[in-house]
Amino acid sequence: MDELPILPTTVIGSYPRPKWLRESIRLHKAGKISDEDLQEAFDDAVVTVLHDHEIAGVDVPTDGEMRRDEMVEFFAERLAGFKFYGPVRVWGTNYYRKPSVVSKVEYIKPMLVDEFLFAKSVSYTENLKITITGPYTIAEWSYNEYYKNKRDLAFDLAKVINTEMKKLVEAGTKIIQVDEPAIHTHKNEVEWAIEAVNESIKGINVKVVMHVCYGEYSYLEPYLDKLNVDQINLALKNYNYEPVKLFKKWDREIGVGVIDVHNKRIETPEEVANDLKMLLDYFKPEMIWVNPDCGLKLLPRKIAFQKLLNMVKGTKIIREELKNKGYNSSSLKPLVNR
Repeated sequence: MDELPILPTTVIGSYPRPKWLRESIRLHKAGKISDEDLQEAFDDAVVTVLHDHEIAGVDVPTDGEMRRDEMVEFFAERLAGFKFYGPVRVWGTNYYRKPSVVSKVEYIKPMLVDEFLFAKSVSYTENLKITITGPYTIAEWSYNEYYKNKRDLAFDLAKVINTEMKKLVEAGTKIIQVDEPAIHTHKNEVEWAIEAVNESIKGINVKVVMHVCYGEYSYLEPYLDKLNVDQINLALKNYNYEPVKLFKKWDREIGVGVIDVHNKRIETPEEVANDLKMLLDYFKPEMIWVNPDCGLKLLPRKIAFQKLLNMVKGTKIIREELKNKGYNSSSLKPLVNR
């Protein structure tokens, strides 16, 4: 099917790992369970996540990125050209293994196809979204010890990401989300960063979403007309919706963040509904998709689930009002010829 209900609900990508999966990962690192046992735990976790999403009523789910520890590290481990020296502190006591580029970045083999196919085989809907970290963010969040500059690195990354996306399309994916949380970090790099994103999605004729979260949205606004995605997906709730005015000229789909993933307070359905009413003053109903600001992985699972449940309930309140005005569905078809 190429149609979704009006105001489709979705998630950004990540979801809290069940406690038993975290324990399985710990035991595997300690050499106490096999690779096969860990794979089974990952598979079971994907089933669990999709069950949560189904009960919550999410129209376009993901597999919760259960197999990914970190959004850059995962891909750096699977591409030629990267090396890891050790963990880097991000904030407080949180660390991640920041990769370093030490030779030409090259594609080795599919990175996401198997996880997509498994999720598809157990999903309650064909409208499953797969997420992939974009070329600029991988370049920005890696050390560069090989390329002349970050731009050259990003464009080589765009080529390998494009190869992976084509494999995903061949496997049957309908929706691909390019995660670019760093794209609005440096004002003087945004224009070519968008060119790199466009290069990464060239020839990808399914619905393509670009997710952008915490940063300076005003850096992005002047270049929106150069972006070749069907949908831009934004963190807005955390900003009290201040950035929406910057996207008035955006004429394609927009994913609106109505759930604050950095706050354990659970938004009520009525709060979500009121926020959507306000957003409808800026965007046409057929343009809007509804989602949390960002991935939910850092929240307790019970809270993440309840936030999703209330997000869907609030959306349904407005959806019924829109149906009375003749708005019934949104299309899954791509809006841009790439």
